[in-house]
Amino acid sequence: MASPTSPPRGDDEMDDARNPYASQSRWRHAESSAYAKYEQERGNAQHSHHHHHTGPVAREADAQGGGVSDLANFLNKSRVEPPENTNGDGRPTSMRFKPVIAGAEEARAATGHAENAPAAESAVQASSGPPPDGKEVAVGPLINYRRMEGATWIGSVLLVTVGGGREQHFKPTLHLCRAGEEKEGEGTKVEGYCLYSDPRNTFWRFDLTVEMGEREQKWEYELPGLRYKSQTKPRVNGFYVPAVTESMRIMFHSCNGFSVGTDEEAYSGACLWKDVMRRHQERPFHVMIGGGDQIYNDGIRVQGPLRKWTAIGNPKKRREYPFPESLREECDDYYLKNYIRWYGTEPFAAANGQIPQINIWDDHDIIDGFGSYVNDFMKCDVFRGIGGVAHKYYLLFQHHLAPPPSTYTSDAVRRAGPEEGQGIDPNQFMTAYVHPRITEPGYVNGLKPGPYVSEHSHNLYARLGARIAFVGIDARTERTRHQINYPETYDAIFARLKEEFTAAANSDEPLKHLILLLGVPIAYPRLTWLENVFSSPIIAPIKLLNRRVGLGGSFFNSFDGSVDLLDDLDDHYTARTHKEERNRLIERFQALAAEFSIRVTILSGDVHLAALGRFYSNPKLSVAPENDYRYIANVVSSAIVNKPPPAAVANLLARRNKIHHLNHETDETLLKLFDKDPGNSNKTSKSNNVTMPSRNFAIITENSPNNAAQRNGGGGGPLSSHQIDQNHLFPPANGTGGAAGSSSSQVSLPHSAQTNPAIPRPKDMRLPIGAGEVNCGSKHKAAVPSEHGKGSDGGLDVVIQVEIDQHDGEGKTDGYGLTIPALEYKGEKPASVVGSVGRGSRRSVRSGRS
Repeated sequence: MASPTSPPRGDDEMDDARNPYASQSRWRHAESSAYAKYEQERGNAQHSHHHHHTGPVAREADAQGGGVSDLANFLNKSRVEPPENTNGDGRPTSMRFKPVIAGAEEARAATGHAENAPAAESAVQASSGPPPDGKEVAVGPLINYRRMEGATWIGSVLLVTVGGGREQHFKPTLHLCRAGEEKEGEGTKVEGYCLYSDPRNTFWRFDLTVEMGEREQKWEYELPGLRYKSQTKPRVNGFYVPAVTESMRIMFHSCNGFSVGTDEEAYSGACLWKDVMRRHQERPFHVMIGGGDQIYNDGIRVQGPLRKWTAIGNPKKRREYPFPESLREECDDYYLKNYIRWYGTEPFAAANGQIPQINIWDDHDIIDGFGSYVNDFMKCDVFRGIGGVAHKYYLLFQHHLAPPPSTYTSDAVRRAGPEEGQGIDPNQFMTAYVHPRITEPGYVNGLKPGPYVSEHSHNLYARLGARIAFVGIDARTERTRHQINYPETYDAIFARLKEEFTAAANSDEPLKHLILLLGVPIAYPRLTWLENVFSSPIIAPIKLLNRRVGLGGSFFNSFDGSVDLLDDLDDHYTARTHKEERNRLIERFQALAAEFSIRVTILSGDVHLAALGRFYSNPKLSVAPENDYRYIANVVSSAIVNKPPPAAVANLLARRNKIHHLNHETDETLLKLFDKDPGNSNKTSKSNNVTMPSRNFAIITENSPNNAAQRNGGGGGPLSSHQIDQNHLFPPANGTGGAAGSSSSQVSLPHSAQTNPAIPRPKDMRLPIGAGEVNCGSKHKAAVPSEHGKGSDGGLDVVIQVEIDQHDGEGKTDGYGLTIPALEYKGEKPASVVGSVGRGSRRSVRSGRS
């Protein structure tokens, strides 16, 4: 130890004190002699520039922090990125160049990407001023429904705050209590935990558990000590939980945003959410199901960071364009800001905090057409990159799940095999915290990563109250132009459903309905002739002229150069490339329905109009829908925000509404549901009763067996001869038609069927074919709020609420309803269905004629 009178030691002496074996040369830490020479040259350059000699600066042995830009510069000196070519396509002249990323913001700045690094910029801004205290709310709260466990309702709340990083200095809490319990100390305190945090924002999740009671309950929650940007934002939010003996009241929506270029003011913004909230106040929804496109991220290619890439005219050059870390950061910032903007937009934001939601995603949650372009293009770096970034924020905002540690970039070193998914890139979480992966029983995950999004699919299972089950198939993560989901994924889903249905059948409360969520309609008119035209050789010369001189303009998409509508057609289950997969899927659900006597109902969106398709037994089998396990309704409700297609398109689809044959036993078509246009409008031709080109959403309510017996029963109500609409007739030939080999006394028909035994089966199966479809449309009891869901036969009342006037900012709607009957079936399964329990019946698929 030095004496008080000893002179202060120099730096070298301090080094020796710390390490008696240290070299006398301060350059001992130079990475190489070449680097030392580089430092010397740099010092001389500084001398000539500043007119004084500074000399090279050696690093201290124990130096902590400090810059690494010198080393990054040295390593990249012979790897300088080539200048952009002069033909205006923005593509580097050499695709072999990949800069060394030294793992710090200043390294990226040294290689010329500082202006394109939003996360780094945010970090600098945060350090230059007072750091965020973590109490300012960026968006939220957002409430999700997750599952039931016995009589326990389980959900979660997401809150996004401003600022963050690897450590969070403020942890918010949530107070949960039953409505009316406002005394001090009552209720439950829920600690939040961080899913993800970087210098921009922090994502907090709060897990909610509520015991269900004998009656419907309202619960309230608040997040004290936080600052909201909006002064009108509710500080206390409420949600409703059904009685333990009742099923949930469901609201369904899709296509919740505007396409690029839409005149949003002409459609009064997201005004239908006002109608949703009005109806929620009158009669609460217990769950809100999002059928895909909960947000539109297409703007990333127009006013976002992909604008430069989209402008490249040569498809080959566009495919070869890299997706480096700098571009990933820009895209990450775009998706984050777009989510915060849209999920904070009223009145959608109010619904997010009060109606628990379940969601699957579709292409616009990523970018238009994702998964349906040609394989070579889908595998390009840019599409794989934005797929990973979109998946990250899909998990955070829509599922309240932690994202993967990193997403795809062309810089990162790939894992050995493609089935291992995306490798971990340490550069992406240098200033971020990522919660470990969360595994929950509400998910049926795909067994291997998707082909373009290097992550496993998230398929959903939940019980929606006492007698309704729900399954949502993630039809985007594994999608290609020729495949929607892997066969192994279907097997895992059906194994889970069979397990759940078996357990329910052995319980005191068996399941009676299964809600199947598919992003795209599956019982829908065919447009095969358009597919044939768009993919035929006659289009090739037009495509060539489009590339050379721009002939055709927007008729061709700006990604792979194909006809713009072709990706939409290829998206459909009814596309010829998906026909076999589609038919197997329907047959497997029919088998499940027959085995457990559970009615399957499909919800779909995507097409920006309303319709009601259904599968049903061939009329020659004389099976009433109440006994028909093949009867599966496809409720098509789209869009709640986006603009509808022109009336001419809807009328064209109506003209293509043929009777199709899934196989020898099953037919399908659209129901003539729309007996009039909404209000006094004129939206369709007089001949079109099957497609409605107007914004809409759907409401589904069980006619609970616990309801007091209704005078009119559970169907369309007893009808006198003068009340019967001849376009909406009820069909059964004998009122009891059962499946082959089954007893006609298996089930009594609803009261409405018994009181109208003389109504003949229609020759046109696009007319009503069951008691629940009698007088379907605006006159049906399901379309009348005071009667909707008030029956007691166990069927589902379905109403599609259709916008009356797009210029009305209040978003008022008219309803069109029908009842989907519960299934009572105890007969044997025909051979065509028995064979499809595994991976589908090839025999029955081949027997299908359309």
